[in-house]
Amino acid sequence: MSLRDGSHSTDHAVSAADHDPLTVTDPDPTLYNDDLAPLPHKKRKWGMFSIFNVWSSDIHSLFGYTLAATLFTTSGLNGWWVFAGIILAGFIVMLLVNLMGKPSVKYGIPYPVMARAGMGVRGAQFPALVRATVAIFWYGVQTYFASTAIALLITATTGYTGSGNFLGMSSVGWISYVIVAVFQLGLFLRGIDWITRYLNWAGPLVYLVMIALAAIIWNEAGSGLLTELGNIFAGSGGDDSTSVSAFVSVVGTMVAYFAAVIINYGDFSRFVKTERQMAWGNFFGLPVSLALFSYLALVITAGTGVLFGKPLTNPSDIVDRVDNTWLTIIAALTFFTATVGINLVANFIPPAYDLTNTSPDIISARGGGVITALVAFVVGALWIPVISHLGLAKFVDTLGALLAPLYGIVVIDYYLIQKQRLNVQDLFTAEPDGTYYYNRGWNVRALAAFGLAAIFSVSTVWDPAMSDLTGFAWIIGAALGGALHYLFMRGSAWVRASLR
Repeated sequence: MSLRDGSHSTDHAVSAADHDPLTVTDPDPTLYNDDLAPLPHKKRKWGMFSIFNVWSSDIHSLFGYTLAATLFTTSGLNGWWVFAGIILAGFIVMLLVNLMGKPSVKYGIPYPVMARAGMGVRGAQFPALVRATVAIFWYGVQTYFASTAIALLITATTGYTGSGNFLGMSSVGWISYVIVAVFQLGLFLRGIDWITRYLNWAGPLVYLVMIALAAIIWNEAGSGLLTELGNIFAGSGGDDSTSVSAFVSVVGTMVAYFAAVIINYGDFSRFVKTERQMAWGNFFGLPVSLALFSYLALVITAGTGVLFGKPLTNPSDIVDRVDNTWLTIIAALTFFTATVGINLVANFIPPAYDLTNTSPDIISARGGGVITALVAFVVGALWIPVISHLGLAKFVDTLGALLAPLYGIVVIDYYLIQKQRLNVQDLFTAEPDGTYYYNRGWNVRALAAFGLAAIFSVSTVWDPAMSDLTGFAWIIGAALGGALHYLFMRGSAWVRASLR
């Protein structure tokens, strides 16, 4: 079974009679399977709307709502500047993913295969595994959070609150956790077409519920909401230096929020028919969607300030305060839908490709997804009693900072070193004369750039003296990784030229 369309595929290395320029002939089985192979243009079904919904699913999470609401209420800036920072971050992320997505649209390859061009056909496995590790951890945690919505739904409709306590969860908690885990895995195993349908349905639905909830709260809060919104937009802020710092922090925080999807965006853009459709999907899905979602979050948060005496930035707290069974049911379904959406986009599909990249002759994307689900099930089950007390956030921040230089390396390599031209055949060959074989499959210069940049970006997470840069660890690591890669690759070329 292939992740592409949920059906069995037998077109491995197709004969030369197939004139599609993306056809791979005689690939190395340790580098190739149907899921990693270039996806022909004729088999691509995604357009602008599908890409828009990828981002909608990424934005519409419980954490995404809380992040937007918190920025408006605690950043120290007036609402207009917060809006400007969020929208600017949307444009920055749009630029970053357009750069990362373009080669995958052109060649139909996922992120781990794209990384082979700069890192080497074997060297790309290391950063892919780091990305997979981050995704699997967050997949388990997000599965747990989605299960709390199902538990809320079960309690609201049956009155059953559960009994016992095992690993921090009651019986209703475990029932809900298993339901979510099975639902997500079942959806994934149905293939990319089913995932696409889910995202295309979930994105608009969450918006409808958000708009309805904002309208209800506006009606309940009355004119008091306008006063509260006026206070937020009037703001206060400190001196100029403080305001600039706060604005930069808002932008950096929002860019960091999307960092995980930025790096593996090719996993999604490979399904898009044209680059133009990808670009428009990114535009409406990032700056436009971010602005709308943030405004709805602001209205709801301001309304809770009027109704309950203080702004509530956690949607679960809002539901707890409102004694309405139907609202609880609708909210629980919405939380569940949104969390499953972001889990599929950010934390499930990426490790499925990354794991199959390690042994394509043994592990398919389907197999990678099953491994992800099994490991993540344990991670999520241990979230309350173990992992939440071990500083998981800092651990994941560290892995993210470690991975960040790869973005710069992949992008700089494609645009400045490879000149936007890849040898598709050599991406799947381990022969010593292959373009991307380098030194036994590893590009030592890229690894050096990766290591030096990662040391600096990881230091921004752990070194107290660099704490002001922590929010920008990903951007710094990506920029430094790209710059060092260019210098090392060009420097090597200059040395070889001078010796001739």
